[in-house]
Amino acid sequence: MGMHAVRVYDGVQWHRLEVENGTILRDALLTHDLSPYTALTEMVNCGGRGLCATCGVRLAEGVPASHWHDRAAQRFGYPRLSCQIRVRKPLTVYLDTDKWIWGGRRSNEPSDVS
Repeated sequence: MGMHAVRVYDGVQWHRLEVENGTILRDALLTHDLSPYTALTEMVNCGGRGLCATCGVRLAEGVPASHWHDRAAQRFGYPRLSCQIRVRKPLTVYLDTDKWIWGGRRSNEPSDVS
């Protein structure tokens, strides 16, 4: 129980959120006006059911993947679905600002510029 600090880099600046334990990351981001979506997918997405893969974010530290898409994303270096991640510890999150619809594969995680 309790709250966890979630640091979010939106491509321009860092944000620090206090998120209740067990909250879905996508919901926490949207609550704080930090959308994991692109302009094209902001209005057209699956609503957090893990079907469209448009809410992808990058995490600085490992969070075990439980959803089939997240397991593949973790294995091949694609963004993780924020709708399938429950905040159970402090996190550092990078919004994938260079995607059009889905995030691409990267060999290295973004650097921490805090």
